[in-house]
This record gives sequence, C-alpha cells and structure tokens, in this order.
Amino acid sequence: MPSIQIFDPALCCSSGVCGTDVDQALLTFAADLDWLKRQGGQVERFNLAQQPLVFAQQAAVKQFLERSGQEGLPLILVDGEIALAGRYPRRAELARWAGISSLAVQVQPATGSCSGPGCC
Repeated sequence: MPSIQIFDPALCCSSGVCGTDVDQALLTFAADLDWLKRQGGQVERFNLAQQPLVFAQQAAVKQFLERSGQEGLPLILVDGEIALAGRYPRRAELARWAGISSLAVQVQPATGSCSGPGCC
C-alpha cells in the first residue's frame, strides 16, 4: 500500500483539533485520516511547530518550502512525491492514493455521522 505523508503548518497540537476554536477542515481531515487508518492506510503526519527537522530532512518538502514558504502548507506526499499542496485532501483523494475502493468511501460520510441505510 502506498505511503502517505502529511506535512502540516505549525499547529497547536499534532492534529490541530484542539483549543476553543477548532477549524472544521481540520476536524473533517482528522476523521478522514482515522477512517483511512482503519482501512489499513499507511499515514505519517508531521507538524512544522513540533517536528521542524523532518521538514528540513525531506528533500521534496525542503524545496517546496524554499519556493512557496509555510503559507503553501499543508503538503501531501504519496510515496515521496508531491500529490497536493495548500489544502487538506478529501476522503476520496486519500482513498485513491491508498488504493482503497471508492465503495468503501461511500459507506460512511467524512463528518463521521451516519443516518442512511448501510451506515456503520
């Protein structure tokens, strides 16, 4: 299964889902990553505030930051190659990169809530 690496901007914690004013995009993305891991996806996530050395050691990330700056984050690598920058991927994108069936993506919405038939 392909390896997915997420290079986050400087966040208050490892997921960015903390504090009193949580960004809905980060909340949705955290749920999508949890879903991907339950499907067997291989994901690593790095926070610029907590792990700056990882950003400097990864050639593709270092070059990206030199060109675009931190404002271009988040940066997503799939098997070491840039797949997406500037926004968090949707669940369908994560599934495609990980080689997971699109049917699995439709079983449970990205919000984590479920009200229709076939929901878990």
